[in-house]
Amino acid sequence: MIQPERIQLLSKKPQQQGKYVLYWMQQAQRSDYNHALEYAVQKANENGLPLLVFFGLTADYPEANLRHYAFMLQGLKEVVRTLYRRGIQCIIRTVSPEKGAIELSKQAALVVTDRGYLKIQRGWRKAVAERITCPLIQVESDVIVPIEHVSQKQEYSAATLRPKLKKQLHTYLVPLARRQVNIDSLSLKVQPSLKIEKACNLLRQLPINREADPVQQLEGGSSHAEYLLNEFIEKKLKIYAEFKNNPAEDAQSRLSPYLHFGQISPLAIALAVYNTDYEGTDVFLDELIIRRELSMNFVYYNSSYDSFNCLPAWAKATLGDHITDKRDHVYSLQELEKAKTHDPYWNAAQSEMVATGSIHGYMRMYWAKKVLEWSRNPEASFNQLVYLNNKYSLDGRDANSFAGIAWCFGLHDRPWKERAIFGKIRYMSSAGLERKFPMTEYVRQVEQKISAQSSPKRTP
Repeated sequence: MIQPERIQLLSKKPQQQGKYVLYWMQQAQRSDYNHALEYAVQKANENGLPLLVFFGLTADYPEANLRHYAFMLQGLKEVVRTLYRRGIQCIIRTVSPEKGAIELSKQAALVVTDRGYLKIQRGWRKAVAERITCPLIQVESDVIVPIEHVSQKQEYSAATLRPKLKKQLHTYLVPLARRQVNIDSLSLKVQPSLKIEKACNLLRQLPINREADPVQQLEGGSSHAEYLLNEFIEKKLKIYAEFKNNPAEDAQSRLSPYLHFGQISPLAIALAVYNTDYEGTDVFLDELIIRRELSMNFVYYNSSYDSFNCLPAWAKATLGDHITDKRDHVYSLQELEKAKTHDPYWNAAQSEMVATGSIHGYMRMYWAKKVLEWSRNPEASFNQLVYLNNKYSLDGRDANSFAGIAWCFGLHDRPWKERAIFGKIRYMSSAGLERKFPMTEYVRQVEQKISAQSSPKRTP
């Protein structure tokens, strides 16, 4: 079932004579639990046309690098293969996505696309809507409940969003059936297109930033995401509520990179977890649905989400009040990037991100708080954190990441006891880590991860 609230007409042009219905895939990079794909199949069948899927592979996505492209292409290779088994041709072109969609729309009856909330994603869709001569239909498949149907404004916190979202969950937490195409598109001749195997080889030639190596211990693709989800439900969900914040325990799902690239549906995850009877079920669902969709609400309604200006007025004011406070340590961006600080726990968190493409969730908060403490001013620290996170995290450049960094500066939080440098922003300390968790064990585990990443590399 595809709820009508998920469907939005972006271009009101009349449907035209065409050789196919075009699904411009960009955010939802998967063949299962993809509302945009299933809606496109429906429209193709209604019009007696084959369905063509297109993905635009641009080499200049802001802040993307070899690490991100390698993970994404591993997933796209699986998409091409699974769509082929459904009788659907998926073509990849090395072109800016909006330009490729505009070109292919010339022979399409109509164009369907998925939804992205970041400024660049919204800009692409706006450009296509303005230039194509047929309808452009956007179908939401990246959140459980479409953002505007939950709230018409930026929400203050999870506490204000939660009741609004929960009222609508029963309507949207429903399975999505897979539709079969009536006419396959495998024999369609659409040139030029790129064989996915060649696309993977293109990583050697693409003019992309190559400073962050691909992660050796985590492979992209929907099947890998499904494996991690099943492993999480079977082995970790029962301990999730108790141990999710403990950086020395392997209690997290590790699904964030797959959600970022759209390789697994948040709806599919929610439905898989929903009927389990563990203490951690409600805790995990709150993070997957409430916290994640609070982040989407934030980037949708706050156009400054990637800068210091996104912060609430009280947070900027209290940090401004303490901008001249003495800092015992001030580190350059290069020192932070190389994990050259006096703090072994912070160094471990930074090294974990560089080696594995992620930081344990609790340590990511500590990681950000310390950069605020060790930078010459709050705005500089915010920019440093965005840079580091977007460069090394596989889930960087994501609504969750932007909201997570901003949370460490007061977003979606409340004023706390005033102290030096932080003002009324929530504080975290190494002593607090040591009281709560076996931090020596966490550091040891990170060293093992670094060693694994340094093993002989697959050639991307």
